[in-house]
Amino acid sequence: MSAGQGESCPWWDITQKGYEKKRSKLLSPYSPQTQETDSTGQKDRNQTPAPTPTQTSAPSKYHRTRSGGARDERYRSDIHTEAVQAALAKHKEQKMALPMPTKRRSTFVQSPADACTPPDTSSASEDEGSLRRQAALSAALQQSLQNAESWINRSVQGSSTSSSASSTLSHGEVKGTSGSLADVFANTRIENVSAPPDVTATTSSSSSLRPVNIDLPPSGIVKGMHKGSNRSSLMDTADGVPVSSRVSTKIQQLLSTLKRPKRPPLKEFFVDDSEEIVEVPQPDPNQPKPEGRQMMPVKGEPLGVICNWPPALESALQRWGSTQAKCPCLTGLDMSGKPVYTLTYGKLWSRSLKLAYTLLNKLGTKNEPVLKPGDRVALVYPNNDPVMFMVAFYGCLLAEVIPVPIEVPLTRKDAGGQQIGFLLGSCGIALALTSEICLKGLPKTQNGEIVQFKGWPRLKWVVTDSKYLSKPPKDWQPHISPAGTEPAYIEYKTSKEGSVMGVTVSRLAMLSHCQALSQACNYSEGEAVVNVLDFKKDAGLWHGMFANVMNKMHTISVPYSVMKTCPLSWVQRVHAHKAKVALVKCRDLHWAMMAHRDQRDVSLSSLRMLIVTDGANPWSVSSCDAFLSLFQSHGLKPEAICPCATSAEAMTVAIRRPGVPGAPLPGRAILSMNGLSYGVIRVNTEDKNSALTVQDVGHVMPGGMMCIVKPDGPPQLCKTDEIGEICVSSRTGGMTYFGLAGVTKNTFEVIPVASSGSPVGDVPFIRSGLLGFVGPGSLVFVVGKMDGLLMVSGRRHNADDIVATGLAVESIKTVYRGRHTGLLAVPQTCQARPYLRTFPLSVPSARNPLPPDLRVAHVLTSFRIAVFSVSVFYDERIVVVAEQRPDASEEDSFQWMSRVLQAIDSIHQVGVYCLALVPANTLPKTPLGGIHISQTKQLFLEGSLHPCNILMCPHTCVTNLPKPRQKQPGVGPASVMVGNLVAGKRIAQAAGRDLGQIEENDLVRKHQFLAEILQWRAQATPDHVLFMLLNAKGTTVCTASCLQLHKRAERIASVLGDKGHLNAGDNVVLLYPPGIELIAAFYGCLYAGCVPVTVRPPHAQNLTATLPTVRMIVDVSKAACILTTQTLMRLLKSREAAAAVDVKTWPTIIDTDDLPRKRLPQLYKPPTPEMLAYLDFSVSTTGMLTGVKMSHSAVNALCRAIKLQCELYSSRQIAICLDPYCGLGFALWCLCSVYSGHQSVLIPPLELENNLFLWLATVNQYKIRDTFCSYSVMELCTKGLGNQVEVLKTRGINLSCIRTCVVVAEERPRITLQQSFSKLFKDIGLSPRAVSTTFGSRVNVAICLQGTSGPDPTTVYVDLKSLRHDRVRLVERGAPQSLLLSESGKILPGVKVVIVNPETKGPVGDSHLGEIWVNSPHTASGYYTIYDSETLQADHFNTRLSFGDAAQTLWARTGYLGFVRRTELTAATGERHDALYVVGALDETLELRGLRYHPIDIETSVSRVHRSIAECAVFTWTNLLVVVVELCGSEQEALDLVPLVTNVVLEEHYLIVGVVVVVDPGVIPINSRGEKQRMHLRDSFLADQLDPIYVAYNM
Repeated sequence: MSAGQGESCPWWDITQKGYEKKRSKLLSPYSPQTQETDSTGQKDRNQTPAPTPTQTSAPSKYHRTRSGGARDERYRSDIHTEAVQAALAKHKEQKMALPMPTKRRSTFVQSPADACTPPDTSSASEDEGSLRRQAALSAALQQSLQNAESWINRSVQGSSTSSSASSTLSHGEVKGTSGSLADVFANTRIENVSAPPDVTATTSSSSSLRPVNIDLPPSGIVKGMHKGSNRSSLMDTADGVPVSSRVSTKIQQLLSTLKRPKRPPLKEFFVDDSEEIVEVPQPDPNQPKPEGRQMMPVKGEPLGVICNWPPALESALQRWGSTQAKCPCLTGLDMSGKPVYTLTYGKLWSRSLKLAYTLLNKLGTKNEPVLKPGDRVALVYPNNDPVMFMVAFYGCLLAEVIPVPIEVPLTRKDAGGQQIGFLLGSCGIALALTSEICLKGLPKTQNGEIVQFKGWPRLKWVVTDSKYLSKPPKDWQPHISPAGTEPAYIEYKTSKEGSVMGVTVSRLAMLSHCQALSQACNYSEGEAVVNVLDFKKDAGLWHGMFANVMNKMHTISVPYSVMKTCPLSWVQRVHAHKAKVALVKCRDLHWAMMAHRDQRDVSLSSLRMLIVTDGANPWSVSSCDAFLSLFQSHGLKPEAICPCATSAEAMTVAIRRPGVPGAPLPGRAILSMNGLSYGVIRVNTEDKNSALTVQDVGHVMPGGMMCIVKPDGPPQLCKTDEIGEICVSSRTGGMTYFGLAGVTKNTFEVIPVASSGSPVGDVPFIRSGLLGFVGPGSLVFVVGKMDGLLMVSGRRHNADDIVATGLAVESIKTVYRGRHTGLLAVPQTCQARPYLRTFPLSVPSARNPLPPDLRVAHVLTSFRIAVFSVSVFYDERIVVVAEQRPDASEEDSFQWMSRVLQAIDSIHQVGVYCLALVPANTLPKTPLGGIHISQTKQLFLEGSLHPCNILMCPHTCVTNLPKPRQKQPGVGPASVMVGNLVAGKRIAQAAGRDLGQIEENDLVRKHQFLAEILQWRAQATPDHVLFMLLNAKGTTVCTASCLQLHKRAERIASVLGDKGHLNAGDNVVLLYPPGIELIAAFYGCLYAGCVPVTVRPPHAQNLTATLPTVRMIVDVSKAACILTTQTLMRLLKSREAAAAVDVKTWPTIIDTDDLPRKRLPQLYKPPTPEMLAYLDFSVSTTGMLTGVKMSHSAVNALCRAIKLQCELYSSRQIAICLDPYCGLGFALWCLCSVYSGHQSVLIPPLELENNLFLWLATVNQYKIRDTFCSYSVMELCTKGLGNQVEVLKTRGINLSCIRTCVVVAEERPRITLQQSFSKLFKDIGLSPRAVSTTFGSRVNVAICLQGTSGPDPTTVYVDLKSLRHDRVRLVERGAPQSLLLSESGKILPGVKVVIVNPETKGPVGDSHLGEIWVNSPHTASGYYTIYDSETLQADHFNTRLSFGDAAQTLWARTGYLGFVRRTELTAATGERHDALYVVGALDETLELRGLRYHPIDIETSVSRVHRSIAECAVFTWTNLLVVVVELCGSEQEALDLVPLVTNVVLEEHYLIVGVVVVVDPGVIPINSRGEKQRMHLRDSFLADQLDPIYVAYNM
């Protein structure tokens, strides 16, 4: 990713000047007026609070830090800074504006003052004139809102006016409204059904809680859609959002950035039907290929036969302990670096003997000893106690038990501690040896016992201090046999994935290795060795514990803790003891250089070998050079520096022998990074910035043999110019991974093969895990480790190389004791191996320029960087995690992040997928303070890393997406694909029972009008109770018998005539809370001949959000009167209401609380059943307000169909917990009881919030067989009562009475929710067969309803990939990428359904996807539009198939995609049952990359990805996919969600997320049916009204 950073970079909030410059550049082609700046905008800008540092220096309460970790990681490595600076300088030329994420300041710094940030105005600040324009626009907008007609006229003429009403923000700054950039960024339009008139507006919701059961208003404009226009194009254009909003500015920057070409211009291909539709990276034809001959194994010099070498290492100890008892063996240092205790060979021998005797004889009884020879024991000693460790180790060897040295556990949940426990368990360890001091320091339980460490077996702890050991009797001698292949000890090793394996080393290998080291290093008796390494494993153990005993040498052990307090201590020890050999890592060289001024009189002239044990690290060469240049004046000889390469499996792989004074030093290899990434050795000749300088690590070990094999696949020998894994064959390596026979064979018993596949010799080799090659003169070069290998798009990258590049980005002056050392040092740790490279801070030269922006005072990454790869979408992706200094600002962090991306892109030619900064000292550590990589990776993948800054670059990295789909024009060979009818296929149609054939002797049939039926019931059964209304306590607050309802309706009708002076056909808005009053008002309107319009009343606590919708419906329906209650009447005229709408222009408002007892002289009877009965208004999920006209005949047919399907009679009772304002909910609440005569128990959903038990308790109390609810109610019960099933049982609630529990919905069935509900309440008698769903749409409110007879709803699994191609492919359960769909109940009597291709309007075949068209007597008669241009949507209600229908049936288009499938079940008619499956609404679908996506599918994937995601919604904006997630956990987790969301959408849907928005719970608007209002959310987001916790713009 190589977007440059210039002065106008708006990562956080750009300068006014930079912003204006960028904005005018972006808008100049589309905007006629020019913008000029003046001081006003600047003033606003200056008032914006400055971003605060994201983390205080106090350790965060969310993170555990290790004790003593303050300076652990200060010191590491650097690469050729020159290269990085040159690479960055190149990018300075291209100034690309990258959008910086928006972060709520309270997210990481909790302070009362900053708990809530005012909206950021910097990106939107404009000049005074611009603000005046905004004020004028806003006034015009207000005026226009009062007059819907002006909007209509304009929208009919097609003028484009912004749909976002300007909102005044908390600190008085007015957001502007200006022309949109819709045309610039408009996506390819989705040509689907033309839509009903869109009545939309944006209103910000002041409450942070989700308004329950509130249909958020759409917007202030009424959009008339012209023929041929479509709704979905609104979803991906900038239509109606202020361009000056901060969000849209940043999205424009993002789009500009993304227009740049990706790095690998891969050939794109796309096979429609193939399983693997992912782009396969084609090999680069120009990539370097190995050209050398096949290498032959290289032999080391023969291992000399020395007559006095002991037969076993224990024999050497016995010899020196007996004959040279006074000779010093090991010296330990105290915390100040002064010698505190010297262990002599005599003491070592005698104490080891005591321990061996105690282990074998004193731990159990004589008959039942605790330990037997060959058992494994754990050695748990701290790094500052080498003496106790050495005694314990040799004590175990003498007792013939197998020591397993491990680190001291610090807490119950140490990083990697569980894996260590697994190793202990698999080794069968029951005993741990430790020192008294260490035992006291272990974490204890409250009653003083050592805690049970996570994953560890139960251990018995044995203290090995001398005073607790028994002296062996004189006649007891340990059994020391000559060294054989029996195990001597087990060294633990952590793999790349974090698993811990035990490398078993035999006694023979231990002895042979000592002999080889002694010969290679030319060790002689009495030499002093200073060891700064960990003495429990690797080279520290081999040289400092084994080779010293073999050769009677004296080891001075310098622990890590001493190095932290006294960095020069090892140099002082070399000087004081005239040591011949020192064992160090690059880190120790660096620490010594930092502190060398504190002691100028040290001399290193005695050193003949300075063994640098991480010389295998490619960047160690500069550390060695810098150390030599500094300490040559102190007597250090150039030939004394001896890098070596080691691994746990192969032990010492190679070591540089001490050189002859004056002899020329070995040369270096300067390799091409590009060649290395293809595994080929090429001397770098082109770009010096991407070169890697490597030093040799000497020759093969004496007696050993080495070959290089290919890292993956069979162990084929490499060519001479090829990089591969180093394999070693000798007696000195490990033997097995303990207990892992399979892995052992692949690692320890490798027979190399030639290119022909034939084995080369029969000598087994050991894989070392190191990558390298054998150069001229048989010198071994190591370029990396297998564990650090990142395979991205077929190229190899080394994690260490990338780390070093990242660390070289900023110049760091490391401070030591308050003084600048004049050294540039950058740290890195990988698997507890710190690497270091340092440079003197020389004066910038032509070769080493320091650009001004690189001389940064703030140092970004504090100390440590981890690099690893994660597998996402069929390839490895590189993730970089760095610790950020507590004092680094947002700006600094982002500057650093963007530069790191540029540097890695330039030098390694690879993109970084994710770059995260975490607070200092929070990454999991290894025992010696390094980063625990696998644990870091695990935290990243499970969303527990808690970054404080994150930058994802999926657009840059993911280059293997399939090619966007091109739709085939016309009907060609792909006709089946696009869903035209193909010969021989059954047409996809289905029908309910035929109404004409149903015999019913029902008196209701003779009445054509619902009002007549009510009058007839009032005479026939006056006291029969039709309705019961319950409150939250479950008590009946109101009932209505047939006669009471009739009389109440008569009075209302009379008031309408007297007070309202209304005529027949006038529209009347009914504004009532859910209840019987609403029902009475409805029938009152019918009696008076008026047309009722039911509207949800405004929410008293949230008028600004809810009242505009009421106002709009009143205006759009041209209501002549409003019927309501006194309370609501006062609310409509209140001062609070006046702030939201114009209260002076309400039509006549009549309250119906106190009605005169006056009868109507005569009731109105419509002349024909086709007359309008009522208007049904509803806000769709896409933010469109549509009203449909329901005629009297449609009402009658609807009620009859429901009655027949549900078998409703006067003796029946049903319970309804639904909103009664639109659709089927309204019909069930107000119409069906009057028609069928059954009793309806009404439960207002709002009451459920006060008493979650209400609905289920009511069903149980009245033994109700049929109940209706919404998804919101079902979700409320599932979430709220999930853990209270026992309480329900104790209350005696039993649901076995329920025959049908029907969810009323206009969407795809939510199977997961239905199944959760069924499973949850099956314990209290709910039958799983009872729960079903309905399906309706705007054109026909009830198409499907399960009812009482007929087969159970069927389910199918369909392939998600095919659905995106508008096809249905049925798959088996458990198939990858499968989606479970359920039938939406049975088709109602009298309803016919056909599946149609929405483009050709031709029918499709069985099991093919298309639009659902419906024909039924209860279809609505049309949209109620506010202008008389009904022809626009005429084809929604009266349209014909283009072919295949001789009857020329008139169909209504539902706007939903679905398919019909003939099942094996038998329908009520005796024929095979045709099941209708609803897939989703057409106008909600997102068209991306030529494929059709249903938002719910993406949202389902996202919701599963992290426990803290409460809700999720997606929408598109200018071709970008925006994902909004509600965070229900701690705000610390906000940034964890960004990579997880990006990953899951990429993996499961092949889409790159453009923007991830993390918000508080309740922000995503949900309507009363439980549907997300995504378009409203989109408008709020673009108008900066969401107050997000974090907005990430993916690059």
